[in-house]
Amino acid sequence: MQCIFLHGLDSSGNGTKGRFFARHFPAVLRPDFSGDLAARLAYLETIAAGEAPLLLVGSSYGGLMATFFALTHPARIYRLVLLAPALNFPEFSRRPPGRIAADTRLYIGRDDTVTPPAQVVPAARELFAELRVEEVADDHLLHATFTRLDWQALLV
Repeated sequence: MQCIFLHGLDSSGNGTKGRFFARHFPAVLRPDFSGDLAARLAYLETIAAGEAPLLLVGSSYGGLMATFFALTHPARIYRLVLLAPALNFPEFSRRPPGRIAADTRLYIGRDDTVTPPAQVVPAARELFAELRVEEVADDHLLHATFTRLDWQALLV
């Protein structure tokens, strides 16, 4: 199984979360994405070419990317871990049709003003068939929560 971390819109594979993975889970790929959603997804296609099963960890805009990828490649996805996914961004309305059957874990801060739980969680409940949601006492960046998640269990 290949695990790929998909960073947020204004971050990189070497941001706070990416450095955490580099330090504690060096097998996790942490590529840098840029451009619009189509450009980012095209780059993800090249990185993930031939890899299956995939475990995608998507943070914010990376969560949106993971969602699009899972809709277009459902048989290749083992698990999605979505951290404050950008399911409220305009691009989400242009997602491919379908429902995602893969095991999906969603973590979102109750005080998130970028991807508010009141908008993101209902959209996720409609889209993901096997969804576990955890609303946490945190904001969009999930700095208080991220390192305390059970990554040993999430990444297997």
